[in-house]
Amino acid sequence: MRAIPRGRVVSYGQIAYMLGAPRAARQVGWAMRRCPDDLPWQRVVMSDGSIAGGGYSELRRAKLIAEGVPFTDDGRVDMRACRWNGRAAARADSCD
Repeated sequence: MRAIPRGRVVSYGQIAYMLGAPRAARQVGWAMRRCPDDLPWQRVVMSDGSIAGGGYSELRRAKLIAEGVPFTDDGRVDMRACRWNGRAAARADSCD
C-alpha cells in the first residue's frame, strides 16, 4: 500500500490480484481492518469506486479529496481517472 501514489486509488480486488490471489478481495478488506495508521489506507476503495470504511467513510472521502482524487456525480471515486495500475508512472502523483 505504501507504493500507491498520492492522488491514485486501487481496489481491494486489484491488491488481491497483485498478491497472486485474484479471488481474495474480501480477505484484503479484512486485513485492511488491521492496517497501521501510517499506511495510505484511504487509497483502497471498492472496484466501482464506492468508499468502504463503515464509520470512517467520511474521513476516507475527505482524505481523498485533499489528495485531489475526483469523484463522480453519484459520489464514487472516478476510477477511470485515478486507478493506479501498480506500476510507477511519470504522472503517478496526479489524476488524468
